[in-house]
Amino acid sequence: MDEEYDCIVLGTGLKECILSGMLSVSGKKVLHVDRNKYYGGESASITPLQELFQKFGLKEPDEKEHGRGRDWNVDLVPKFLMANGLLVKLLIHTGVTRYLEFKSVEGSYVYKGGKIYKVPVDQKEALSSDLMGIFEKRRFRNFLIFVQDFQENDPKTWKDVDPQRMSAQQLYTKFGLDKNTQDFTGHALALYLNDDYINEPAANLIRRIKLYSDSLARYGKSPYLYPLYGLGELPQGFARLSAIYGGTYMLNTPVDEIVFEGSSVVGIKSGGVVAKCKQVFCDPSYVKERVKKTGQVIRCICLLNHPIPNTRDALSTQIIIPQNQVNRKSDIYVSLVSNTHQVSAQGWFIAMVSSKVETGNPELEIKPGLDLLGPIKQKFVSISDYYEPIDDGKDSKVFISKSYDATSHFETTCLDVLDIYKRATGEEFDFSKIKLESEDA
Repeated sequence: MDEEYDCIVLGTGLKECILSGMLSVSGKKVLHVDRNKYYGGESASITPLQELFQKFGLKEPDEKEHGRGRDWNVDLVPKFLMANGLLVKLLIHTGVTRYLEFKSVEGSYVYKGGKIYKVPVDQKEALSSDLMGIFEKRRFRNFLIFVQDFQENDPKTWKDVDPQRMSAQQLYTKFGLDKNTQDFTGHALALYLNDDYINEPAANLIRRIKLYSDSLARYGKSPYLYPLYGLGELPQGFARLSAIYGGTYMLNTPVDEIVFEGSSVVGIKSGGVVAKCKQVFCDPSYVKERVKKTGQVIRCICLLNHPIPNTRDALSTQIIIPQNQVNRKSDIYVSLVSNTHQVSAQGWFIAMVSSKVETGNPELEIKPGLDLLGPIKQKFVSISDYYEPIDDGKDSKVFISKSYDATSHFETTCLDVLDIYKRATGEEFDFSKIKLESEDA
């Protein structure tokens, strides 16, 4: 440890591990340190099941009822991967897929008026969906055909829509889509967190819907993937990648101080030893004086012994409850995984209900999501503070990730990682270069 590095990464949460891998394959000498003795930080996978009960101060589970503890891998921050999304591209281009196995998620649903409906994504589903009346179905079908045919670099496909000048709201209005249809399009297809996007250029909305349908086209049942044995495998995959490219890993290593000369970082101190560096990358827990709290996220892990009702007995699924359907300012996310992804004992299911906290009674806020689950055998409720860095890190050379948000997919996580990489290196991450190198490795 007592030497000089280009970059020191603190924490082995997924964002930090992705950055460590990206920096290593870009030729940087990386030291990666975590105060914990396990990988994953806030986004860790907990196994055996007994550890989850201990973490929440509960009596140990009965193996006769819950099965073998080692058969469980419970993610504290479960998120699905879009099959054609940024994280999958990162995994493929950096070669991390060689360490991981993925399985598609069976269902994708949206909540309307107290019921859940399969998210319609193509012309055929648009016409058969119970989400809309007969005339609205035809309008939505025309909208989907337009999005499908739209090519950003070919103005002939724009059909008198200027995607940069026209807003998302104006595009909806052009196709005559009603508020309910706008709701599930913006939140369950385009995966926006709230309605701020309505006044942004329509191009952003179109891009996001195309990502959803392109992801769906890859595997058919839904656009989402999930790794076997849970998300804990992801940070370790990136850690292995970093090690192949010469990165050094040290778990169970306290960080006593981040050392500065003037306003710029020059290293970290651990147990009297200083490791020198040019840049530090870390999660908010390592630099509490350099982050601000901008909200809270509630997550409720639920153990079930049955699939979620009205999902055609899907063994894995996602449900999005758009904010307007439950008079909120932010969506509620529900995800379900099970033994099909090797994360629970046979016959058991792990559901997660999450949202941004808006009131003094967070558990009541997610009740619409909990009510969809049917009988719950055990609940584990946590409320986490959401932190963002107070500056861009360019002066101090300390680059800090944001906390994990309430979404049940990884797109926002990847955007944060790519933004940090660009701020630190001054350039966009070059996917193509890395792919060639990882094939040679």
